[in-house]
Amino acid sequence: MNHSPLIHHISVINDNVQKAFTFYNKVLGLDLLMKTVNQDDLSMYHLFFSDTKGRPGTEFTVFAMADGDRKVFGTDDVERTIFAVPSNESLFFWEERLNEYGLFNCEIEDYNDSSILRFEDYDGVQLGLVPVKKDSGEYFGRETDDISSEHMILGIDSVHLRVRYPQATANILEELYGLSMIKEIEQSGLPTIILSKPNTLFNQEIHIIEDKENPVAKEGVGSVHHIAFSVKSKADLERLEEQIAERNFINSGIKNREFFYSFYFREPNKLLIETATEETELIKESYDGLAFDEVPLYLPSFLERKRRIIEQQL
Repeated sequence: MNHSPLIHHISVINDNVQKAFTFYNKVLGLDLLMKTVNQDDLSMYHLFFSDTKGRPGTEFTVFAMADGDRKVFGTDDVERTIFAVPSNESLFFWEERLNEYGLFNCEIEDYNDSSILRFEDYDGVQLGLVPVKKDSGEYFGRETDDISSEHMILGIDSVHLRVRYPQATANILEELYGLSMIKEIEQSGLPTIILSKPNTLFNQEIHIIEDKENPVAKEGVGSVHHIAFSVKSKADLERLEEQIAERNFINSGIKNREFFYSFYFREPNKLLIETATEETELIKESYDGLAFDEVPLYLPSFLERKRRIIEQQL
């Protein structure tokens, strides 16, 4: 059975690119897909991590925003990215590993008829691990000297959103991406609805927490910058763009990132949503064992003529 990603990637903000590379590549063991720049701010690194095949649905990206303001917790926020690991036993491995590195974690908890290990990176980006759901397709996680195939991170399981008006967000995700509600639960005493659709990679889910009490979050270092949903092709993206325009949502128009096409819009709770194509001409390279400075800087062809200036700015 073919399992397509629901979530294409998640992008977060860190303040130190070397530290981000070390954390996600060395501590968590994610494969480095690409070291490039933020195409909207050429002075900023943009790191892409993934499984060893570079598949959408496993991609997690980091913008390095040196000296940026810190995130302020609140509602109307893409709050937490949850990765899938092979088993419940893997959570014990990761709890011990995070403690060895002195990283904040909440210990293993019961959640959604399963278990979860919530934790943060060095900049306070909120993350989590859960055992992978069954019948989720093939796995191509990255093994390292100290992370075996029994415990490697497989890809993105789910994303937690915290908003004032959850049904408004749910309606848009149902209408545009074909999701439907599969469950209602409570999370820390707050009502949470869970959306998904059949045959997604890792059975990916969106968890929407209702929070009308806290002030609106302020984006900064430690934030999720945006969530990206997946479509197959540019033609699919163009159809979706028409639907967005019909709703009069402010949007970016389709952008050619070279490694995929995408566009951005803000939904009713002002969350930034990207939609990106699965089709890509990017060739997956292996950078195993390389230090950050040894990894070549990838630039799309339309930026190649500016390479010297870009490298100086970085």
